[in-house]
Amino acid sequence: MRNNWIPPTPLEQMANTEYDVLIIGTGAGGGAVTWRLCEQWGENGKKIGVVESGDFLLPTQAANIPTMNSERMGKLHEYVSKPLGKFNPEFQGAKQVFAFGGRTLFWNAISPRMNLFELVDWPVTFQEMESYYDIAERVMNVSKKYTEGSSLTEILLNRLQQSGVTEATATPIAADLGPAIYGQEGSDVFFGAINFFAKALNHRQIDLTVKTRAVKVLVENGEVVGVKVISSEKKPYILKAKTVVLSASTFETPRLLLHSGIQGQAIGHYLMNHSFVLANGTISREEFPEPLGTLSILIPSTRERHYQIQLRGPNGYFWYQPYQVKPFVHELEITFFGSGEVEPRFENKVTLDPNRKDEFGVPEVQIDFSFSEKDLSIIREIAGAIEQVSSFCGINKPSICLMPPGDQNHDSGTCRMGDDPSTSAVNRYGQLHGIKGLFVADNSVFPSIGAANLTLSTAALAIRTADYIIRQESALT
Repeated sequence: MRNNWIPPTPLEQMANTEYDVLIIGTGAGGGAVTWRLCEQWGENGKKIGVVESGDFLLPTQAANIPTMNSERMGKLHEYVSKPLGKFNPEFQGAKQVFAFGGRTLFWNAISPRMNLFELVDWPVTFQEMESYYDIAERVMNVSKKYTEGSSLTEILLNRLQQSGVTEATATPIAADLGPAIYGQEGSDVFFGAINFFAKALNHRQIDLTVKTRAVKVLVENGEVVGVKVISSEKKPYILKAKTVVLSASTFETPRLLLHSGIQGQAIGHYLMNHSFVLANGTISREEFPEPLGTLSILIPSTRERHYQIQLRGPNGYFWYQPYQVKPFVHELEITFFGSGEVEPRFENKVTLDPNRKDEFGVPEVQIDFSFSEKDLSIIREIAGAIEQVSSFCGINKPSICLMPPGDQNHDSGTCRMGDDPSTSAVNRYGQLHGIKGLFVADNSVFPSIGAANLTLSTAALAIRTADYIIRQESALT
């Protein structure tokens, strides 16, 4: 076995181990669960295994790579993504990344909390979410400091607040901006799921396999006993486990459950993804003194406003690009990202396509999705709000475009949590109704999504699920 920056474990060895917890998927949810278990358990003898269907792709979030810029990053993301829209025109913007670290290899690190009023109908208390948001923000280095000192952000933010948009704020971003002291320099600025695994390995060793496809969850007498996986050489293995956590994605988690014959009226249903309105406008460079800096402003949703708007820029994106020469321009391009709330509806769903199978014999997903009248009304409101915000900021009237459904990669809801098994797939801790030891910890557990970016909330809920697993394990010893 070749050496890697994170060492994999031979599947033959994993097949001879019974795991206390086996985690399927290495994105935000799987990474958060792994980190929390390792941090809390330390070297206590518990065995933790992690299965990733993709390969090692990048050793860090793409924006941390010195040769990367926004254009190259976008092209790389497109190159390595698997588009779902080719066979699912109703959700044509959706794409997946199968790699260690998942989509967080390319995410924008924007990490707002979900507004608390969104949680009224959730089976999780405000106090619990507040507590787990605190933990997730600490480990992910979330703060509003990224644009501190930027004249572009500060001047436009002041214009918005003076125009009555008092809730506008600098965007919370998962970025480690601390100085290097005593020779302790972090290699990453922007957080990704790989950072969860790096922190986990500081506490204990885990077993990890990549290029390994989970094809069936094994259940006996209402209790999970393991997972059947297939290697890239198409060799099957049984990985035994007392607890299994599925963090494969909004599409792959219900796909695995349905292919495993696991019953549940809500599994695969209630698919959501924010509606996505994109716009570009310009503003004179002469209005902003040095340091120009980067622009990242968030106008969050409210009880009356079922969408959020982000302003980013200038001229493409807000990543730091230390090796890129930036010529002086007279006009700065400002980008608006409008995210609209989408209703959770039973008819929006992920099912198995009986006519298409992947190379491992697992049916591909089939997606049914449409916007409701309320969703469409919110989209129209977003377009009007972007024009109003641009006017407040002094930005020339922007060109506005509704992006294809699924394009924003905020897909969620297909294994939603709740107390009623007829309308939810998992309980308040992410455990499948009626199956002991089987959990879900990814975007699919959201019962609703409001308008905020999801990754921070995914991590917070995954950490909470890990804590519940720890308590359950402690009760047995």
